[in-house]
Amino acid sequence: MELMSRALSFAALSLLTLLPLVTLVGAVDPHSGLGAGKFLGRVLGLSSSSQERIAEVVVNPAQALRRTTAFGLAVLAAFGLTFGTALQTGYEKGWGLKAAHWHSLWRHVIWLAAFVAYLLVSVAALGHGSAIAEEGLGAVATVVVSLLFFWWSQRFLLVGRVSWRALLPGAVATTLGLIGLRIFSGLVFSPLIASNAVTYGPVGTILVVQSWLTGVGFVVYGGAVLGRVLHERHTSHGRAGNT
Repeated sequence: MELMSRALSFAALSLLTLLPLVTLVGAVDPHSGLGAGKFLGRVLGLSSSSQERIAEVVVNPAQALRRTTAFGLAVLAAFGLTFGTALQTGYEKGWGLKAAHWHSLWRHVIWLAAFVAYLLVSVAALGHGSAIAEEGLGAVATVVVSLLFFWWSQRFLLVGRVSWRALLPGAVATTLGLIGLRIFSGLVFSPLIASNAVTYGPVGTILVVQSWLTGVGFVVYGGAVLGRVLHERHTSHGRAGNT
């Protein structure tokens, strides 16, 4: 129940943080081909038609910069830092650690910047290349980047209190879970967005995106917990073998 609660919280914070960030990315460089709808659609692994549906519920990038105010940027930054805080708390709960001291809050700023960079690199790797070989290389690059990012995220947000070796199984589990979620998204969420857009309009599209974000939260937190279980089981087997 706690895992599902954290997954729902993750989805809510992602919706408040991810969509505005995606919109601003498209606004900064609208000619890059990474408009807000296409950007988010690639992250979800959706078809071109479903990406167009998402683009309908996202603010036009050309209007985003004109409508963005200092207050809006401040609110976005606040939600982004809260996003990092929630992820740190989830990792600490998963490893049974106490909350880090308040002076580690600067880490949330660094993590948010790294998260945006991770999205940009992942989407760019998946979006370029028309040949099968190029698409395969892009997929492999995305898997490697995801593995390194979630491995580093655990170590960084846990303030180095858990070793790199212990955190590797969690990073692997999270990456594999996201791969499975992306495949599931292409098979289920993509046609679901198309049908919900016709039946319920933009609200139906948002509900599907929210469901996907809940799945991401479950994978991220569940992967960390599974990683701890696998590490402790491996450690206990190693000790038993030595005795």
